[in-house]
Order: sequence, then structure tokens, then C-alpha cells
Amino acid sequence: MKSFSQKVVAYYEPAKNDSLSVGTGENDFFPFIQKGYTLMLPENKEIKGVLIFLEDSKYDKKNRSAKQMYTQATEKDFAVLSVSTEIPLDFYFSKSSMISAHQLIREVFGTYNLPNDNIFFLGASLVGHRAMRYIKFMKGHNFDFQLKTKGIVACNFTMDFTRKWYQHKRDIKLNQIDLWEPKFINYLLETYLEGTPKTNPERYHNFSSYSYFDEKNENVKIYKDYAIRAYIEPAIKYKLTKQLRTLYENNATDIVGFLAELKIAGNENTELIVLQPGDNPSTKKNTQSTWDAIDKDELMDWIQKQTKK
Repeated sequence: MKSFSQKVVAYYEPAKNDSLSVGTGENDFFPFIQKGYTLMLPENKEIKGVLIFLEDSKYDKKNRSAKQMYTQATEKDFAVLSVSTEIPLDFYFSKSSMISAHQLIREVFGTYNLPNDNIFFLGASLVGHRAMRYIKFMKGHNFDFQLKTKGIVACNFTMDFTRKWYQHKRDIKLNQIDLWEPKFINYLLETYLEGTPKTNPERYHNFSSYSYFDEKNENVKIYKDYAIRAYIEPAIKYKLTKQLRTLYENNATDIVGFLAELKIAGNENTELIVLQPGDNPSTKKNTQSTWDAIDKDELMDWIQKQTKK
């Protein structure tokens, strides 16, 4: 058996005594959450890189995805950083969210003398979406501290928010599943993107890492120089049976399209991993269960190989 020595440090500010509107109902408010970070350091080793998860300090149960990589990262001399803003279920609509995340990252790198090399962003669901938004934001702004990002691990998250909006409109029309999420997300999209894909398509294109409906897909070029590994779990039969969803109402559609556009843009360092029905024992098929089912040892081997390229 292998035994690894690790040091875990955490810093979270007290949450604001306030809330945000997330819907039109009188109870549609979320309280602010704790802004801060959790950092895992392999002790007594020279750190060779950093894995970053832009997680949520409450709804992601603090670093629940990041900690699944602790053992593998320690073995390869990597640190693991989980960062949360104060916004609950933060979609990174605002610059302030991304600046907040950046300030925390900069603080951690300075305080703990982390190497700004071999940086990888990982995550499922909103964690992955935030990574794409943060990377785009940083490329568009001339901050003194810029991460030297090497790669992205994209796990089963939405990239095309035009498609997502239509998915939720269909969910609401059919009324066959719990409609909390479709109503919540479409409310946020329509509020922060100032309309619908029909009335303000360019805002949806700009917010999406990739969109089938965007003829230019300029955002894809932002990620053309990174190593990209993408995981999808279409779970077609499950979604058809449990949710009456089609292939169009599936995050796999976005990610496959994104990889195709990356290749067109000249990125030859991409890889797609498709989880089959037998690969995930969970009875629920969602973005988090996809991440939970990933072979973390094999993923860490892939990450280490990218550092040598």
C-alpha cells in the first residue's frame, strides 16, 4: 500500500448576511456563501503543478470534486486548489465574480509559493463552465498575474447556453420532471443576458464556450492552444426514460461540437472519453455522477504526460 503525506489548508470568509434573487417567486432567494479556498499541498516535495477547481463553498460541499484528486495529485507532486466566490451557484455572469476568483488564486500562489507552471483546470457542471469563463476573462484583461495554463479537463457540462435555454423551455412545456432547475437557470440567463436567444442571440453566443448556432464561434479559438480532455456520459436511455429528453437536450452534444471546432481551429491535442452505461454504477445520471465515475488514476497519468509536451 502507498501512503502519502499531505497538508490541507483552508480559508473562508464569513458569508454576508444577505441574499440574491434567483426567480420571480417570493421565496426565490439564495443566501450568499463563503468566499475562500481549500488547498492541498504534498508535503516535503517540490510541487510540479497545480490542479484548480472553481467550486462552490456550499452547494458543491466545498471541495468535494477536488478532494477526489488528492491521492493521485500527491503521487505526482501536484497541489490541488479549490476556489469559491461568494455567489451561490455562480455562473460567472459578472466580471466581479471572475475578479474575485482571480484575487484568491493570486493570493494562494503568492502565500504558498506555488509554481506558475503546469496549471490545469478541471471540473464538471458549473465548476467546468466557470473554468472556461475564467480563462476567457483572463485572456481579455491585462492583469499582472496570469496563470500559465497547460490544459483543461472538461466533464459533462453545458457549453452552449442557447441549446440549454431551449432544453429548459421544452422541459417546462412537457412538465414531466422537477422544474426547479429549468426555471432557475432560464431566469438567470434571461436576466443576466438581457433576453432570450431569440431576442439577444449575441449575448448567448458570447457567454457560451461553444454554440452550434454561432456561425463564427470566436470563443473556441481561446482554447486552441491547451491540452483538452473531455468526458461525456450521454446516458441516452436514462434521459429518454426518466426525463423524456432527446439527444439535443444533452451536454454531450455541446462537448462533441466544441472538440470538432477545436480541431478546425488547429488544436491537435484533444481527447474524448465516453462513459458507457456500465462505467458508472450510480443510479442517477448527472454531471456530478459522471465526475465521480472517472478513473482518477488514469486521468492523473494523462495530466502528467501533458507536462512533458
